[in-house]
Amino acid sequence: MRVVKTIPDLRAARATLGQSVGVVLTMGALHAGHLALVRAARADHDHVLATIFVNPTQFTPGEDFARYPRPIERDLDLLRDHGVDLVFTPTPDVMYPPGFQTHITVDGVTQGLEGAARPGHFMGVATVVAKFFNLTQPATTYFGQKDAQQVVVVRRMVRDLDFPLAVAVIPTEREPDGLAMSSRNVYLTPDQRQGATALRRALLAAGAAYETGERDPAALREAALAALHDCGGEVEYVSLNDPRTLAPVDRPTEAPLLLSLVVRYGRTRLLDNGLLPASLNTRAGLSAALGGE
Repeated sequence: MRVVKTIPDLRAARATLGQSVGVVLTMGALHAGHLALVRAARADHDHVLATIFVNPTQFTPGEDFARYPRPIERDLDLLRDHGVDLVFTPTPDVMYPPGFQTHITVDGVTQGLEGAARPGHFMGVATVVAKFFNLTQPATTYFGQKDAQQVVVVRRMVRDLDFPLAVAVIPTEREPDGLAMSSRNVYLTPDQRQGATALRRALLAAGAAYETGERDPAALREAALAALHDCGGEVEYVSLNDPRTLAPVDRPTEAPLLLSLVVRYGRTRLLDNGLLPASLNTRAGLSAALGGE
């Protein structure tokens, strides 16, 4: 496995890999969710390229950029063990050199959910992802279901700017007790960690109501909120949205729904989501539902 830190070195190394390249973009602090993306890329392509970059422009004021975990040697060992061919580990000065003035704004699908809670976040995401696509030239890039809004935003950008690549969506990896894997889980105290299992129970409760025939969005939200009642954190939102457009859904429908929720434990925000019906929470179902063609 080759590790490069500069753009000229990345371009030279990328030129040796050919066309069948899957790319996994990460901020490091890797867990089983990231490695599931790597395994999918490894299965689909001749070569796998990964990036490790804690992107400062997607952190909003007061968020955890400075304390975000950066176990770089451990991350590189994991990527090596999973068959990654090339890793790009730039610094902020490499990605945003002096005089950098260009940013990408995706309208519409960035306005609600995390876009409303974290102003400017998706501009930072879209800009750095576009740069990485330009630099790595993937045939396919891989994202996790847990960041469902990010998937929709990236797919919108890919279509609008005619990037010649596919965006694959891999189902959320979970701990044995159901908590979605996240690099930020390490911030939780033992009591918070136990309470956070309620996020998964909330998704399951809404899914169970859906399976019994419930279609009223208010009732589905209430099922999720009831499961979060004793979660020990502050519920920021529970939202039902069209998974393609992310428009809020306030009337009963048989169309697929994206149920998203965020709970805050101190300074740590935990995000989780699921599609309704739950049978869509597979790679094929996610790909079709979350803005897929």
